[in-house]
Amino acid sequence: MRAEVLLNAGAFTRTAWVGALLIQLSCRAADPVWVGQWPGYVRGPAQAVVVAGDYAYVACHGAGLQVINIRNPTNPVGIAGCDTPGTAVGVAVSGNYAFVADYDAGLQVICITNPAAPVRVGGYDTSGSARAVAVSGNYAYVADYNAGLQVISIANPAAPVRVGSYDTSGTARGVAVSGNYAFVADGSAGLQIIDISNPVAPVRVGGYDTSGTAQGVAVSGNYAYVADFAAGLQVIDIRNPTAPARVGGYDTTGYAQGVALSGNYAYVADQWTGMQVIDISNPTAPVRVASYAFEDDALGVAVLGNYAFVAADQIGLQVIGIMNPASPVRVARCDTSGNASAVAVSGNYAYLADFGSGLQIIDISNPAHPVHVSGYDTPGNASGVALAGRYAYVADSSAGLQVIDINNPAAPMRVSGLDTDGDAYAVTVSGNHAFVVDYLAGFQVINISNPLNPVRVGGYDTSGAAQGLAVSGNYAYVADESAGLQVLDISNPTNVVWMGNCDTTGNAQSVAVAGRYAYVADGNAGLQVIDVANPAHPVQVGGYDTQGWAYDVAVLGNCAYVADAQGGLQVIDISNPTNPVRVAGCDTPGNARAVVLSGNYAYVADGESGLQIFRVAEDLTALRPLWVPPMNLTTNGLEAWLQLKTQANYRIELSTNLATWQPWLRLTNATGTVRVLDPTAHATGKKFYRAVIE
Repeated sequence: MRAEVLLNAGAFTRTAWVGALLIQLSCRAADPVWVGQWPGYVRGPAQAVVVAGDYAYVACHGAGLQVINIRNPTNPVGIAGCDTPGTAVGVAVSGNYAFVADYDAGLQVICITNPAAPVRVGGYDTSGSARAVAVSGNYAYVADYNAGLQVISIANPAAPVRVGSYDTSGTARGVAVSGNYAFVADGSAGLQIIDISNPVAPVRVGGYDTSGTAQGVAVSGNYAYVADFAAGLQVIDIRNPTAPARVGGYDTTGYAQGVALSGNYAYVADQWTGMQVIDISNPTAPVRVASYAFEDDALGVAVLGNYAFVAADQIGLQVIGIMNPASPVRVARCDTSGNASAVAVSGNYAYLADFGSGLQIIDISNPAHPVHVSGYDTPGNASGVALAGRYAYVADSSAGLQVIDINNPAAPMRVSGLDTDGDAYAVTVSGNHAFVVDYLAGFQVINISNPLNPVRVGGYDTSGAAQGLAVSGNYAYVADESAGLQVLDISNPTNVVWMGNCDTTGNAQSVAVAGRYAYVADGNAGLQVIDVANPAHPVQVGGYDTQGWAYDVAVLGNCAYVADAQGGLQVIDISNPTNPVRVAGCDTPGNARAVVLSGNYAYVADGESGLQIFRVAEDLTALRPLWVPPMNLTTNGLEAWLQLKTQANYRIELSTNLATWQPWLRLTNATGTVRVLDPTAHATGKKFYRAVIE
């Protein structure tokens, strides 16, 4: 993103009055430079999974396909992702390609020759909503919901073509292929059997209307095993495809969404009851032998060797040891989702509050190549984080404050916690106290002199919904959403006293304090500047409406860095607090939720896109071109001098109203001090100039 906003007159401008002529010259700061990210792909909830070789391929809803290395099933590692245009809900693998059922975007084809760098190579937008896919030979068979079964030729993966279809009577949600037949889980119409011996002209030959709503199907030998939603697992004899017959079933306690077969067992993804293990050695009398419940819904399952791999929505991929099917044991998990909401930095590590995925610890010793070190899945949704000594203090939403020992970053360990009255959104630590904003429960003060036993000692119920805070001296400044900025006296932490407030024009999300000013990230109203020299009477003195939703703000020198949701990272010049002006910015791939500055870097919590790292200048004047004296209006026109500290291409633009700008002069590969002459300066009563690094 290229900044286009004029700097305020003052520290970085030179204004000359000559008679009635006003000439203002201005320069723009260099944009932050992206240098690295983790994990390097978009994340989302696990909907379906297939296993091939050393890798699990997971359909991750709006985040497309994720690739997880399962060579060591006890330590699965996410290595790559490929965002699809639709909503990934099903996946199949054949050879060097993954085929994704991408809902409204149909079938997507992704090359996985290098699993660490999957690349979309083609796709076909089916007429329905692609829910599942099976591959056989040169054809992909897509369960296309209200459009039935679609047959897609994948002989050329870069240009898949529909060659046939069969519109089933129900809503096709799952599909399996065996021999010359496609077996379709057809919703309320049960199991449909389609003869695909001629893929160009598929024909229904039989069906069985199950008692539930068929969601998924697997075939082994003479039987089709149907995940039948509220009716559990249904076993259908398919020896005669024209007259399939139910021979048995087991009514699971949840909603059967998917099924995988291995040996004498069927493994059922049973939504809220987790994974059910059903003995099918006698298909006419299946028996449940075990189950394993998760913290979220089991939506899909695949089996390889001694392990079952379960797609478990927001908690990602779960790896279950089934060496003894009667006693399944979770051996590992790999988060596929996450929503980076806050970040703190200490030394070589960034600590990411990753919402449903808890606390993530990233090695940033090389900012261009951040490396995931470890994580701790907190009981709630990690929304904020602060560091003090060997501990990370996590604002964990409904689970309150969690205290994590990070003395060994590779093995973080929860040592204590305190369930606050509300939803803990943010936390800061000062001395022996953690200060927590607790949404509708306001402001909480927690004594952490003994981190193993945190104790609430005080608080104040603010009038709004407390979202963010800053502590400076004896005062806490609370971003209180619709109630604006609240100022609290915390000189006695056990007796917090309200001092004053300033009702901002937006929805106060967070706040930073520098000197006599509080800088509020004000949601839809951008950045607001509040004079807090008198804490009892804070006064708004300026503001800048950013283009996105201002979630967070950090201040360094004369600049405020705003995490602006879809507006990315915005840099605002606050050298004149009464007239802040955007001087630079950089788009992020996700939704910028929080920002922290450390050294020459800005670390951005970027929602589903994780951690983004940008290089910034601590002193923007080190990069910014400067107008320097002398400046004169002569008979030849305006003569000015521009000091270029970085060799680059520059463009000088003109405006008469500050609203519209026109390119005027381009300087190529320029550096040093350059003379600028405008012979037309006399032609208007007011003219503005600005220099921009291209």
